[in-house]
Amino acid sequence: MKTKTIFHLFILLSSIFTITIQSQTKSYEKQIDSVLSLMTLEEKTGQLHQVSLYWATGPESPEGDKLRDIKEGRMGSVLNVKGSDKVRALQELALKSRLGIPLLFGLDVIHGYKTTFPIPLAESASWDIEAIELAARIAAIEASASGLNWTFAPMVDIARDARWGRIMEGAGEDTYLGSLIAAARVKGFQGKGFGSVDAVMACVKHYAAYGAAVGGRDYNSVDMSERTLREIYLPPFKAAAMAGAATFMNSFNDLNGVPASGSSFLMRKILKGEWNFNGFIVSDWASIREMIPHGFAEDDREAAKLALNAGSDMDMEGYCYRNNLKDLVEKGEVSLANLDDAVRRILRKKFEMGLFEDPFRFTDPIREEKALNNPEHRKAARDMARKSIVLIKNEADLLPLKKGQKIALIGPLAKSEDDMLGGWAVGWDDNSDVVSQFEGLEIRFGKENLLYAKGCGVSDSSKDGFEEAVKIANEAEVVILSIGESRSMNGEAASRSNLGIPGVQEDLVKAIMATGKPVVVLMNAGRPLVFNWVADNVPTILYTWWLGSEAGNAIADVISGDYNPSGKLTVSFPRNEGQIPIYYNHFNTGRPSLKDIPSKDFRTGYIDLKQSPKFPFGFGLSYTTFDYSDINISSDKLSKGGVVEVSLTVKNTGDFDGEEVVQLYIRDCVASLVRPMKELKDFKKIALKSGESKKVTFKIDEQKLAFYNEKLEWVTEPGKFDIMIGSSSADIRQQSVLYFE
Repeated sequence: MKTKTIFHLFILLSSIFTITIQSQTKSYEKQIDSVLSLMTLEEKTGQLHQVSLYWATGPESPEGDKLRDIKEGRMGSVLNVKGSDKVRALQELALKSRLGIPLLFGLDVIHGYKTTFPIPLAESASWDIEAIELAARIAAIEASASGLNWTFAPMVDIARDARWGRIMEGAGEDTYLGSLIAAARVKGFQGKGFGSVDAVMACVKHYAAYGAAVGGRDYNSVDMSERTLREIYLPPFKAAAMAGAATFMNSFNDLNGVPASGSSFLMRKILKGEWNFNGFIVSDWASIREMIPHGFAEDDREAAKLALNAGSDMDMEGYCYRNNLKDLVEKGEVSLANLDDAVRRILRKKFEMGLFEDPFRFTDPIREEKALNNPEHRKAARDMARKSIVLIKNEADLLPLKKGQKIALIGPLAKSEDDMLGGWAVGWDDNSDVVSQFEGLEIRFGKENLLYAKGCGVSDSSKDGFEEAVKIANEAEVVILSIGESRSMNGEAASRSNLGIPGVQEDLVKAIMATGKPVVVLMNAGRPLVFNWVADNVPTILYTWWLGSEAGNAIADVISGDYNPSGKLTVSFPRNEGQIPIYYNHFNTGRPSLKDIPSKDFRTGYIDLKQSPKFPFGFGLSYTTFDYSDINISSDKLSKGGVVEVSLTVKNTGDFDGEEVVQLYIRDCVASLVRPMKELKDFKKIALKSGESKKVTFKIDEQKLAFYNEKLEWVTEPGKFDIMIGSSSADIRQQSVLYFE
């Protein structure tokens, strides 16, 4: 009783600290020391133990009475609990423990909470960093109002393989763009900083290189050089860490033979060492225990020892720490210093989040009700959704549609609400607030102008609905076909070997095309699909991904011309699965392909396929056109510490106001190591009225020319650099040469 009284006095004293975030972090160390001095080994290991309550996102462990563990101070965090009432009840239970240490509450808030935004891959296609940050900010406002203080996002894995189901959670294939988006999402989630009631801790995942799983098979091995790791896959993680991310999550994969959850190289050497990360690292779901089937650990006990010693601070749903750490410390196989360091990191975040001061600060039902029903959040989701749409094709300027046209909306996804949410949306009992494509078009064009037929299901083999669909098409002036994947076909454990349009949907497209009616295809997916016949034969195609709560309204905005599409692809689309991995920033070879044709002349490529992607990185059309001219470089020589400016004029030469993403690429022509054919180094998204011109300027310094050399030193080597500016990675409009001396 005396100990508990001392502790509560200590908690009271801690509430007086209302200073800046930086000084908060410093001031809490003495308080953390005081807490640690009062804790038993069981209570310390409890802080490193996390379980799921109510529902699972992986194989659930049957061990233990979870509520008893909370009450006994043997649990530091829970996940998959949402709602201020549920959180408050569990927090009250935690405060009944001997020391009354509050819990952390985490949830996979990946692309929105109650208001669902587009899947992250779609958001990246907007190339709008501010809008992406706002989406994360709104998600944090809603989630924190429902009792949560931790999200397991952003996922910042670079992904070059469209077969991998989790490509939908990231920002695509490019390191530079991915790093900007990683930092933006961290800033959005964490807002003005810990201590604010609308901030949630970001969790950067999956550390590291999960997106490079062999064959695109989820959870699979990763094997790469350290230079590739540092140059391609780690920069988004570093950008997120530098943006102040509170936590990191281990990946499921092994990296060069060592499971990430047991990698001291990743956790202690790079993250906590080189990057000086002072947050904590949580395993992915049971990934510590899964080092046993990896063949890296003999049993739970050894898995716990390897993970804790390597730097993994919290065990999610593994029970390895809970059941083994006390004995491991007592027998000297895990040092008390390493255990205390892990506990300290977790307590630090609880102090910074203000949970010791007020454990119930995230459980205000009035704030929850207001946040979950804020109409401004829906407006932001609609804006983000329409910015994410990519116009792939628009022959004969079929779009935007003219007012009063009779429209036939056909396809298995036209009336779906659930699918519009995409993978990894937060689960709710009722999705009736999701705007379907049918509803959005009906609102925009009028009930009297909209016909509908399903045609077939997403994965159907039956063509029984084709007759009705053709009949409806013949009654209309224009047909909109909504086809693609279902949301369950992408996300975790949803890798696909065949990226074609599922079922008989392509046959449905062919049947409708045979009517001779003008056709617009809406391609709904969480990844690049292979749809060659559709791409080659349908005149107008919009890649609409999964756009979230406001999907139907956003699509109607674009189809009607209320919004001119401006999205650009952030991942290269393959011509077929055999071309994977395909990405724009590849190396040249000693026998490069000279033409974009099938080749059997002893050069790089395939004898039965063009060498280029079907749609390249950075590609996306508009209802208007843009002209690039008057490139000027302030100097063709760049010295160490200097800056060179490259400018050009971009003019909107079409009839519509629009936005263009002007992209800057650089190539190091000759270096001590082979360098990519081109690398994105900057971009500007500009809005231009019809007929308007703007000057766009990029600044180039030596850091934009740097790379990791053979000794893994970050260097800029003297030499010639091609400076390329264009509308996509394959559409370079202006080029110049720069020499670094």
